[in-house]
Amino acid sequence: MEVLDLFKQNKKQLAVLIDPDKLETEELIKTANISKEADVDYIFVGGSLLTSDDLFRSVRTLKESCDIPIVLFPGNTYQISRNADALLFLSLISGRNPDMLIGMHVLAAPYIKLSGLNTIPTGYMLIDSGKPTSVTYMSNSLPIPHDKKDIAACTAMAGEMLGLQLIFMDAGSGADKTITEEMVSFVKQSIDVPLIIGGGVKSPEKLKSLYDAGADIVVVGNCFESNPELIYKFAEMR
Repeated sequence: MEVLDLFKQNKKQLAVLIDPDKLETEELIKTANISKEADVDYIFVGGSLLTSDDLFRSVRTLKESCDIPIVLFPGNTYQISRNADALLFLSLISGRNPDMLIGMHVLAAPYIKLSGLNTIPTGYMLIDSGKPTSVTYMSNSLPIPHDKKDIAACTAMAGEMLGLQLIFMDAGSGADKTITEEMVSFVKQSIDVPLIIGGGVKSPEKLKSLYDAGADIVVVGNCFESNPELIYKFAEMR
């Protein structure tokens, strides 16, 4: 079954986000083993800015340690590894930076095609989290205001009408505030494609509230880096 088919399953799903810069091989193996035991649905790999050349190593280690689909969540055109299972081909539809809408995609397209990666067109939307984040700085774009659910919904609808197969709303790594349940619910009612939510999810209770609001997939990363055993508690919320 292809990764996109898994995304479309009618069940709540959990993705563990791994930044290759932050975990050594032993930590990657531990996180992969716990994720497998907890029946995590996906492992996302990537970051707004990678300062090491550890992407290929990280993906290879994860693939050797578990059978969970490894999905690239690239911050730029350099974050491509053909040993992953799929790649989220992100178009930053919430911003007005042409490089993040199509420019970088043109540069990356021939390499991605040669890689043979399962590529999933994804509408990526940044939502204000209460403080500047790496992704807003690196993308040189303004996030959608935290309380503007109508703008978020119309942006998501436009992305779906353009043919994007997933909508990913992200408050950014280390966000002070998660995306509100009101916004999640409003956007979910406006689209028919799977909705992914990420950024600032620090407790199983918050995860559950986002599921209840309509999120199909929730991405959690930062809080697992120092305590991967938390994955068990989060996975129980599905």
